[in-house]
Amino acid sequence: MCNLYNITTSQEAVRQWTHALRDILGNLEPSIDIYPNQFGPVVRNAPDGERELANLRWGMPTPVERVRGNADSGTTNIRNPQYAHWQQYVGIEHRCVVPVTSFAEPSPTPNDKDPQTGGIQRNFWFALNHDRPLFFFAGLWTRWHGVRKFKEGPREHEIYAFMTTKPNALIAPIHEKAMPVILRTPEETETWLTAPWSEAKHLQRTAPDDALIIVEKPATQIKVEVPGPTQGSLF
Repeated sequence: MCNLYNITTSQEAVRQWTHALRDILGNLEPSIDIYPNQFGPVVRNAPDGERELANLRWGMPTPVERVRGNADSGTTNIRNPQYAHWQQYVGIEHRCVVPVTSFAEPSPTPNDKDPQTGGIQRNFWFALNHDRPLFFFAGLWTRWHGVRKFKEGPREHEIYAFMTTKPNALIAPIHEKAMPVILRTPEETETWLTAPWSEAKHLQRTAPDDALIIVEKPATQIKVEVPGPTQGSLF
């Protein structure tokens, strides 16, 4: 489950790709790591119909039956949009795309920890290529009133999460359960933002095995064998 990604790009690049006509993001740092429950840039269909670049908090409302305690820290990844809780968010008015240049998955090797960070598991980092060009995650967003952190109390939030799907051959040895749904072309982001759900839902598919590469890996390595280009790809 992806719970860390990086953006190293410009606001202008995001706007040009997505044709976002309104930018309320503020200043985007040259490189920023995004963690759960933090704020990150998304391009969304705003309530007035405008396509907008905005700063939202990562983590959609958790299904009530899965909330533990008095605060909902949010659900970062959505695998089953057919689940009743998520069906209210699959319409065009709740769709967004999340700019990203690389994302991380923790090493599956139990002893692969970094002593400099208090023993936190080291990460593998994935990107389209070594230059780490821009791409997008297919996401959902909403407005929500609730408690994200107990010390903050109840308040209004604008929040997002992104879709996941079955991992490809590159990611499966590192994270066997899921990978993010990645959008690699302006045509794909346009479909996600504008198409009816009956069409857009087909973008929730596994990326071809050669769509990504590992750009950083821990010193303790596992063997990852990647087959040739996927045959019969959807694109």
